[in-house]
Amino acid sequence: MAVFRYLPILTALLLCACTSLVPRENLPYPLATEESAEEVKIVSLPLPVIAASPNEDVTLGALAAFLVHNRRDEVTSLIAPQINFNPNFGTTVTLYGAFYPTASRSAEINLSHSTRVNDDYEMKLRDVTLMNGQLELGAFLYHFTDGSSRFYGFESGSTQDGETNYANREDGFTVTATWPIYRHISLQFGERLRTVEIRRGAIEEVAYIKDRFTPEEIPGLSGFTAHAQKIALVYSTMDSPTMPTYGGFAKLSLEASTRLLGSDEDYRHYEVEAKGFVPTDSEKRYITAFRLLYNQTLGGSVPFLERSILGGENSLRAYGRNRFIDSSCLLFNLEERVRLFRWEVFDVTADWELAPFLDTGAVMKALDRVRGEDFHFSTGVGLRAVVRPNIVGRMDIGWGDEGVAVFVGLGYPF
Repeated sequence: MAVFRYLPILTALLLCACTSLVPRENLPYPLATEESAEEVKIVSLPLPVIAASPNEDVTLGALAAFLVHNRRDEVTSLIAPQINFNPNFGTTVTLYGAFYPTASRSAEINLSHSTRVNDDYEMKLRDVTLMNGQLELGAFLYHFTDGSSRFYGFESGSTQDGETNYANREDGFTVTATWPIYRHISLQFGERLRTVEIRRGAIEEVAYIKDRFTPEEIPGLSGFTAHAQKIALVYSTMDSPTMPTYGGFAKLSLEASTRLLGSDEDYRHYEVEAKGFVPTDSEKRYITAFRLLYNQTLGGSVPFLERSILGGENSLRAYGRNRFIDSSCLLFNLEERVRLFRWEVFDVTADWELAPFLDTGAVMKALDRVRGEDFHFSTGVGLRAVVRPNIVGRMDIGWGDEGVAVFVGLGYPF
């Protein structure tokens, strides 16, 4: 297999790993907190980057992960500078950071810039300390340009013959406030602003979207602004919001985008989501995870990127991002998370998981118009390195009727 060609590189990088002890007073917050020991353990771990997705082609590079531990030997911060090369975007330099100073506060940053078309600047914040821990606030601020984006046409039957490329340049933010109202039930309010500009993409061998379609055929092709407000009812018994090992989750949400408040068009999103995590043994070595999601978008000239969308590393994992677009979508994910072993590598204790999975989903005008032939399937396997209580590194390989996709990233897909 081609992957074996990279084993010498991986071996050489792993030999460069080391553990350092740094005085707490020499580290700024949030790298050092009240939970830090007097001598803070920092593990540095160089790793290769190897990924291949339908939209982006093959990406090769290297990163250095610096994991900062507290006095209980838990990872509370991750800093990962990396440099990658992709034939479409050239050289990309990235700095990623994830910070968990307490169980009630977290932050993530991503600063990335490519020599051709792409850039990505993001910040995520989560705080559950307000109002005696009763109010949870979340914020996401971003600016990015993705020159690998694709559009094939609307409906589930869109074919590869209709493939076009573009770059969506986006700026915006999302703010959510979640308030518990009874036992496991919470009420959530959200505010979202998104501005999108459609530019020429980075994939020269694929037709430019504006050379094949007109704004009359594809609403939003000339760019758009969406300003939306959301209300949701949430039920959760999960033991962790990001790394659950048991419990259930259900969410019913309504989001409205109106011209009165600055949007270009009037439309509404309805979404129902249910997730479950079922351990099948007392040690939780085997966890069956599933998700069922239905999304519907109602309105007139709804921008194409504001409609119901499937494809990518968190939905149909054998297809590129935004592969299928229409007014509604139905998605089902099932995977078995199997802990193979717990291994301490360079002073970092990680659970290594294997996760065979099945994804199936369809887009359609409305749920009552869905047909069996509208559904697309992804089968595959994931490999995860889980550093509790905060970090999940994963690689998912999906097979579908349009080929194979390999996604590499952080966090569980659902």
